[in-house]
Amino acid sequence: MRLEGWHLIIIIVLALVLFAAPKLPSMARSIGQSMRIFKSEVREMKKDGGSSEAKDSQDASDAVEGKVVNHPDEKARNNGETDVPPSNRV
Repeated sequence: MRLEGWHLIIIIVLALVLFAAPKLPSMARSIGQSMRIFKSEVREMKKDGGSSEAKDSQDASDAVEGKVVNHPDEKARNNGETDVPPSNRV
């Protein structure tokens, strides 16, 4: 007797019913809750989508220049020391 695809499907379904039956309702509940959360997040993204384009253009015009403070190379020039620990090479 040769096993075909539909035989395997029946065996898998029977195994799920026998061994995972107590867990199926909680799994279905968690999947439903996840879907509700996903849908609400998609709705929020669509609602916020129109205003975010205007916000991005405003953020680009408020650019601020940065400056590096207390870089290890500066300390090396000043005191001969750095924040980098010495290596233990032999």
